[in-house]
Amino acid sequence: MPEDASNLAGRKILVALTGGIAAYKTATLVSRLAQAGAEVRVIMTEAATKFITPLTLQSLSGHPVLTSMWQHDDRPDSQHVGLARWCDQMVIAPCSADMLAKLAAGLTPDLVSLTVCALPSDTPLLVAPAMNADMWDSPIVQRNLQTLRDLLPNFNEVGPAKGWQACRTSGSGRMSEADEIKRSLVDISIGTDE
Repeated sequence: MPEDASNLAGRKILVALTGGIAAYKTATLVSRLAQAGAEVRVIMTEAATKFITPLTLQSLSGHPVLTSMWQHDDRPDSQHVGLARWCDQMVIAPCSADMLAKLAAGLTPDLVSLTVCALPSDTPLLVAPAMNADMWDSPIVQRNLQTLRDLLPNFNEVGPAKGWQACRTSGSGRMSEADEIKRSLVDISIGTDE
């Protein structure tokens, strides 16, 4: 068992995906979290399903993956409210520029943004941004991030990293690797347990 497994064992972690090529990295993250003993549930925007299938993430998490606010699994309550109350931590990886804008503006047109809106204020939210370097450098994106830092007391960020991007350029905007995101979740869980 991984050395940091005790920090995540039994933790309820909600992993959310938004649209972006970096979604393939989230499969590794879900697998690592499950191996560390966390109970993992996954939700996705419709755009995320264009990059990786819910079936892949269902196989890795061991739970049904929700992709719509109208979809239900085993909860009698509204899915977004139930999942927001259920989790100890929530991570959005990848977190697109579009999702950052929705969250900063308080818009909730999809399951991921709706669930964040229902998240109790003491539940940590970790975002792993992923986008083109020019988008990452955009004053609009940076303003939206600052808005979230100012509004949400348990808002956390990991990355982005610098490097080669799918758009055939190099720069900041790559989603952090699964192990770095996992380490951030461990650090957050240690902080909330103190």
